[in-house]
Amino acid sequence: MRLRNPNSTKKRKKEVADLSRHQNCYEGERLDELLRSIKREVESEKLLNEALPEKIWLKQQFAVGVNDVTRVLERMAPSADSGTAVSAQNPGSKGRPSTQLQAIILACDCNPRWLTRHVPGLAESRKVPVILVKDGKRGSLRLGEVVQLKTAIALGIKVSLQ
Repeated sequence: MRLRNPNSTKKRKKEVADLSRHQNCYEGERLDELLRSIKREVESEKLLNEALPEKIWLKQQFAVGVNDVTRVLERMAPSADSGTAVSAQNPGSKGRPSTQLQAIILACDCNPRWLTRHVPGLAESRKVPVILVKDGKRGSLRLGEVVQLKTAIALGIKVSLQ
């Protein structure tokens, strides 16, 4: 039987605390207000665009989940040193510009932590802001409510093409 290293828990809490200091971290009342405002905007936009089925519309507006957010970030061109994003096209995209993200909402209280460890660094290289959500062990549940799923560890808000 393998003994658990007591320092690993301290190290994980320190990583979350360090990340929280450097990023926007929402918890408590701030988190409630943020999620309420996002839900309000999603509902009002859905009412305006009733032509598409709800799931397709949500997929056009959000990158849902760590894998989808990572894939969209990796396809985005790295930002130039001047602080503006380079508008490059993906090879093989046949003239279509790559999907861009405005912001990423990330549940920082997920377990295991390594699921999301790469996202802030990748987002920083693309100049995409990361908003951390922390609600005990319920951050992913709260994010899932926004897109009507059980859980969502990461949500990427896509740039609207309209």
